[in-house]
Amino acid sequence: MPSQPEIRILNTPADLFQAAANEFAKLASDAVSRRGRFCVALSGGSTPKTLYALLATMPSIPWDKVCFFWGDERHVSPDSPESNYSMANEALLSKLPVHPANVFRVHAEEKDADAAARAYEQAIRTFFDLPAGELPRFDLILLGTGPEGHTASLFPGSSALEEKTRLVVANWVDKFHTFRITFTFPVLNQAACVMFLVSGADKAPIVHEVLENPRADLPAQKVRPIDGRLIWMLDRPAASALLQSRAS
Repeated sequence: MPSQPEIRILNTPADLFQAAANEFAKLASDAVSRRGRFCVALSGGSTPKTLYALLATMPSIPWDKVCFFWGDERHVSPDSPESNYSMANEALLSKLPVHPANVFRVHAEEKDADAAARAYEQAIRTFFDLPAGELPRFDLILLGTGPEGHTASLFPGSSALEEKTRLVVANWVDKFHTFRITFTFPVLNQAACVMFLVSGADKAPIVHEVLENPRADLPAQKVRPIDGRLIWMLDRPAASALLQSRAS
């Protein structure tokens, strides 16, 4: 049964990032105590960058047992300012005692985006030792949502929305005239926990649409873990339209 979202509304951006960091730390501790490792897929963008900078100050997290993946990546080199890996490396990884073998970046510098996506899928299958047809179960996948309701690099109207078997695909995004390499819904919905992190009043309309309008048919609405938790972490500005509609 798909999970219902846990909606947490924090007063300020600082409260939001602290709550998200605390949840990350708890999930990491629980996963390491149960299985000896914590497998997380990071997201890109300005909002998670602030979270990563905060996480880098938390030595209590068992960083040597954390395995890092990316839920999506731009089709750029790892040193590009547009690279999600580069942002996470600058804000988080470079400040931690992380073993390079525990960092699984997308080799998006590959000229053929589909080849990069297939290579990343194979890397995931090898890491999780997946038999044919089985899906990986990440302990945590971090996501955000754009003003048009995309999440990861699953944009409205794009072909990846219909993918049922691939774990990772190269998705053409008309808005940016480029390919993005992205997890697919089967992977997102197999996670033990998916956490959306949304900050700012500019996101209020889409947050309201995603969480209150089931007929909107937006990519972010299709993230519903089958046997896991779905957490929406919002600061009060991002939740303002949601709060207004629920109060009326």
